[in-house]
Amino acid sequence: MTRLGHVAVRVQDMERAKHFYEGLGLRLTWDAHDWAYMQSPGNGDGIALLSPTYTAAGPHFAFHFSDRAEVQAVHDRLEAAGHRVGPVHDHRDGTASFYLQDPDGNWLEMLYEPAEGIPSNVGVAAIPAPTSLAPAG
Repeated sequence: MTRLGHVAVRVQDMERAKHFYEGLGLRLTWDAHDWAYMQSPGNGDGIALLSPTYTAAGPHFAFHFSDRAEVQAVHDRLEAAGHRVGPVHDHRDGTASFYLQDPDGNWLEMLYEPAEGIPSNVGVAAIPAPTSLAPAG
């Protein structure tokens, strides 16, 4: 695992939420009718804004990995240990992930993020993925 990379929250008004998070300094990376992804320009950490009509996933937090094979290996280890895990799914933006719940029912996503970052569909350059968990400063 490279880092805890993003959280996903349910929002009632997508435009209001995007405006609020832009005011905090996040940059809109992905914009769709039912969800948006916003990132810190400094390190690529993000927040996914899920509209009430978004059904592919609910609120969750995601661990990001720098190698797709690591995601598959974690999936296989968890499954072998008896945990219920969803299938690994390749996404249209070049990422791949699967979902599961922790023992207390919290939803998690295990996400492969390419080194060049998560591509944008709004015309801005991708923010490169951090390569380590070394503390800043």
